[in-house]
Amino acid sequence: MTEVDQSAPAAAAHAHPAPVAAQGTAARIGPNAITRVAEALEAQGAAVAAVFADAGLGHHLVQPPEHMVDECDVIALQQALRRRLGIAEARCVSFDAGLRTGDYLLAHRIPRPAQRVLRLLPPGAASRLLLKAVGRHAWTFSGSGVFDFSPRSLLRGRPVRVRIAGCPLCRDSQADTPLCDFYTGTFERLFRTLVSARTRVEEIQCQAQGADACIFEMRWR
Repeated sequence: MTEVDQSAPAAAAHAHPAPVAAQGTAARIGPNAITRVAEALEAQGAAVAAVFADAGLGHHLVQPPEHMVDECDVIALQQALRRRLGIAEARCVSFDAGLRTGDYLLAHRIPRPAQRVLRLLPPGAASRLLLKAVGRHAWTFSGSGVFDFSPRSLLRGRPVRVRIAGCPLCRDSQADTPLCDFYTGTFERLFRTLVSARTRVEEIQCQAQGADACIFEMRWR
């Protein structure tokens, strides 16, 4: 999720599965999934050191990562959040971390000219281009998970849906509520800024609840 495609809006959008790590190679995820969680914990007055120690990731506080990390670190941190804070508070922290990640991407990864182009387009066209760009870089945030979206969901006023199978945020977890608020927050910040300020993002299906994939729905109507 580093640069937005500035090709013609009429270009066809397709599903973009995330590359799968080669056998024996650990899948990796961008450092925002670690550093922004630490920021969100600190902002909410939570015990940052205790959460990271519980996850076995105290070294990431001593030396915040600047490059891709093993996806196991991200999984462990999300699990530690829920153990230490409870699901409700952990979801709030994770969502805030997602918003902060969206802010980082807007400030450092999505070129300003591309952002201006997206804001000028109708929401449907802007969302197609944005999700094409997200799809090309999905490996940086979904790790060994598989990201895809269908442009057909934009037809006849239907909401946009993004699917992540094998989602690392809720992997090996069970809950009565969706858990992948880090992604929800990131998508909400990007869509509200670049597609429509009225966008609402909701995780309508989560693997932690027994679903076969996590699905996020974006509405702006």
